[in-house]
Amino acid sequence: MAEDAPRRQPTLDEVAERAGVSRSVASRALNNAPHVSRAKREAVERAVRQLGYVPNPSARALATRQTGAAALVISGEDPSIFADPFFAQVIVGASAALEEADLHLMLCLAASDQGRKRVAELLRSRGADGVMLMALREDDPLFPLTVEAQMPVVFGGRPVGATPRWYVDVDNVGGAREATEHLITRGRRRVAALCGRLDTEAGRARYRGYRDAILAAGLEPLPPQEGDFTEPSGAAAMAALLTNHPDVDGVFAANDNMAAGALRTLREAGRTIPGDVSVVGFDDLTVAQFANPPLTTVHQPIEALGREMARMLVSVVNGLDPTPLILPTRLVVRTSA
Repeated sequence: MAEDAPRRQPTLDEVAERAGVSRSVASRALNNAPHVSRAKREAVERAVRQLGYVPNPSARALATRQTGAAALVISGEDPSIFADPFFAQVIVGASAALEEADLHLMLCLAASDQGRKRVAELLRSRGADGVMLMALREDDPLFPLTVEAQMPVVFGGRPVGATPRWYVDVDNVGGAREATEHLITRGRRRVAALCGRLDTEAGRARYRGYRDAILAAGLEPLPPQEGDFTEPSGAAAMAALLTNHPDVDGVFAANDNMAAGALRTLREAGRTIPGDVSVVGFDDLTVAQFANPPLTTVHQPIEALGREMARMLVSVVNGLDPTPLILPTRLVVRTSA
């Protein structure tokens, strides 16, 4: 009589499936890693007993390096940046996607020397399973750190002058071009751009989109008035524009916050909107709906940006190599244009 074939050892994937959790959660539970609920840990232990699973020593050593957390790093100094409607929506999207993968979200600011030191230590020590990095400026010292990092890094928006391996971005050029074309089709001929920071790729790309549309229409692009994506900077840029080019009749602002500032300055200067000057923003934040008058703007899927960044990071953490992603934009027409 032939001997029975040796019994196949169950796999970690089978343990995870039996426990009803993801593979990463099963791995962390087996290695007593943090951020695993008691219910999930008990489900994994029960599945191990039922299947007779024996951890592989080398796989176990690798798994102990998992932290159960992913970091969202923003190159900014002011903690209130997390309350900005744009970043708040990014956080909502990223948090939801990470929750699906049983990963916790860490938030880090990294513009000051102390902030950069903390992020550098995070990257060196593998203090997270991966990092999502946003709002990089030209020659930002964070970028070289990511090149040397021994962990996955996904970018939200591309750095100036570089194309990282993994990133999620929006169609900044196309959205700005559509916004400017809309102003031109409304009969505007002296159209200006209130730019965001030109040491960021988003600021540069949106100005390129404006310039492309102006030149294609045979018009003269006005020198960019630069702000920093905040409402006060938009108001100041609009005031400078009215001083230098009082005949301006159309404005494309690089984001809704700057557009709101421009609307305030125009009202204070006695200009009617859209009678004297039409204004278009970018983002489609809540401020656009309740502006005076309601703001025509370019909608970008901000929450989806955060969600897709997190999903891409999870894919990389799980050993995959996803392709970069560009999210579409669309024009939302309201009273201001």
